[in-house]
Formats: sequence, C-alpha cells, structure tokens
Amino acid sequence: MSNLDKKTVDSFGDEWNRFDQSGMMDDEAEKVFNEYFSIFPWSTLPNQSEGFDMGCGSGRWAKFVAPRVGKLNCIDPSSAIKVAEKNLTSFKNISYEQASVDSSLMPNNSQDFGYSLGVLHHIPDTQAAIKSCVNYLKPGGPLLLYLYYKFDDRPSWFRALWRLSDLVRNIIFRLPPQLKHLITFVIALLVYWPLARFARLCSFLNISSSSIPLSFYQDHTFYTMQTDARDRFGTPLEQRFTQVEINEMMQSAGLVNISFADHAPYWCVIGYKE
Repeated sequence: MSNLDKKTVDSFGDEWNRFDQSGMMDDEAEKVFNEYFSIFPWSTLPNQSEGFDMGCGSGRWAKFVAPRVGKLNCIDPSSAIKVAEKNLTSFKNISYEQASVDSSLMPNNSQDFGYSLGVLHHIPDTQAAIKSCVNYLKPGGPLLLYLYYKFDDRPSWFRALWRLSDLVRNIIFRLPPQLKHLITFVIALLVYWPLARFARLCSFLNISSSSIPLSFYQDHTFYTMQTDARDRFGTPLEQRFTQVEINEMMQSAGLVNISFADHAPYWCVIGYKE
C-alpha cells in the first residue's frame, strides 16, 4: 500500500486546482522561494544536475529551480500534477509523474538533489517518506525539507492557541469542498489579514512582531494568505514535529550534516545522503 492518505491527496488536488498560483505576484513568489531555499547548496550541484520536487503541487517552486538545473522531476500524487504541467509549459527540462513518494519510477541512487516543501507532514508515515526520498538520491546528494513544527520555540499560550485552531480544522476539513473553500476564505479575511497587517504596523513602528500569531504573513498578499488558510484548515491529515524529532527522522533515513534554517518558515532543514 502506498504511503499516502487518499482524502488528503484529493483535498490537495482540489486546492491546487482552485489556487493554481496564477494570482501570486512574481516578486512575492521569489521572496518566499528564497526563504525556503536559503540553506540550499546550489554551488555544490554538478553541471546539468538532475533532481526532484516531491509533492510539487502547482509547480510554484519548480519554476525557480528548473532554470538552475539540468533536469527536474516533478512528482505529485494528486490531480495537481496537471496544474503544474500547465504552469510550467515553457520549461523543456521538466518531467511530470503522478505518483506517491514511495511509488515513483525514478531509479534509486539516481538524483543529484531533492526537495519536498510542506508535503511530508501530510503523509501517514513521515519517517518512511523521508527514507523514500533519500533512496532516490545519489550518495552525497542534498535533500531540502520543510516540515510543520510543534511550536517548540513558542510560549505555552501560543501552543494552546494552536490547539484551539486545530479543533476548528478538524471540523472544517470534513466539509464539502465548496463550503470548505468559503470558510477558509473568511478565515483568511478575518484572522490572517488583520493579524498580519497588525504585525506589519508593529514592525513599521520598530516594535517586535515576532510573538504575534501569523506575523510571517506581514509582507505577503491576501492571495497567499487565502491559499495557506485553505491549506492549513482544509487538509485532513496534518502532523507536526519538533526540531529534535525532525533531526532524528533524517538521521534514521540516512542523512548526515543536517542543519536547520534560523528563520521562518519553520522548520526548513537540509541533509545529505550518507
């Protein structure tokens, strides 16, 4: 049996067909890309390197990676792979495969690099999913991951607030797609946008905004907030991990020289196949 949750896969297919990222501004997309890839070792990749985007979704990150490499394999188990293929039609060095993390046709030990951003925490066995990614890499190849964190660097009141929001998520993700879309839009409008703009005002006044929930979005557009609200509250399966737990899973999967980014989004982490 593939390491995936069908309801979650279907949910992401619906999400990326609704939010194909055509409404995301180019400068904002590049800014977020740079935040995710700030620790990626571009300079160490071989010429004409080949790698994979595991859980590519709409292809929003692939469009920045493809010009830098020889070949990029975009893989996604949902219907979003068709959205990615449409969005990335101008690139001739990208292949597309609708497959789960453990069922790709890529040979083991064939890839110079890999990345999976915001995906593996939506898979039933995240540890096994990391191991599957590592199997595709050549020895020494880097793997960049972004996994939801357990707010291990946040105060208890912040974690309690998240637990409350998770109760809401457990109601919303069960709703029909159209109603789910409407409610997450309202959440983006009445929760994400006000908190993000309040954090932005605080930063403008030289007041620390780091403790304000959703302050990460202070420089982002409403389109991104709406997309992420749909992602956060509309997805059936979500797991979170501490930095220690992520480090242990990566080591168990055969990765070494593991290092974490020291800025949001948390946790972005890089490791190399042993």
